[in-house]
Amino acid sequence: MTDSHRGTARTEAIMRTTLELGQEIGYAKLSIEAIAARAGAGKHTIYRRWPSKGALLLDSLLSLHRSSLDFSDTGDIVSDLRTQMHAAIDLLGTPPFGPLYQALIGEAQSDPQVAAALNERFITPQAELTVARLKAAREQGQLSPDFDLDLAMAVLSGPLYFQLLITQEPLTHAYADRIVDALFTGMGKP
Repeated sequence: MTDSHRGTARTEAIMRTTLELGQEIGYAKLSIEAIAARAGAGKHTIYRRWPSKGALLLDSLLSLHRSSLDFSDTGDIVSDLRTQMHAAIDLLGTPPFGPLYQALIGEAQSDPQVAAALNERFITPQAELTVARLKAAREQGQLSPDFDLDLAMAVLSGPLYFQLLITQEPLTHAYADRIVDALFTGMGKP
């Protein structure tokens, strides 16, 4: 095995261990030392690659779900948004992603590097996919010409984050459907 393959295998083992251990003991109790011990890696190896536990968790979560929230374009914006939101809710409801993603958002509140990386590598790309799909629908005449794409993105995601992080009520497909219905009732689908 080449050094490159060994490095890739070690990185994958560390990220897998991070997710497993995080799911078992929770993010608050998770430590680089515990991850290193279980993964059979030195903690200096981990710190060379990831400056913090939050950075390691972000990479680990992203390695799990690279393309699961991509948009399809069936020609029906309402159906496509529902499908995408259902996929997001399913992802957030699935351990280890959901609970560890919540913990990562919490970590981002006190670690600016984690906040910037989370925004750059997950939140912004997902928002850009949504806005691009809405823009295509607007160009196809499915939405009014003055449909506010950025506000629509905020209306779609805000209630999900509110329920996930503030009220901690279960996210359901029915709730997502209500959000989509409210968006198009209030913002004008021709």
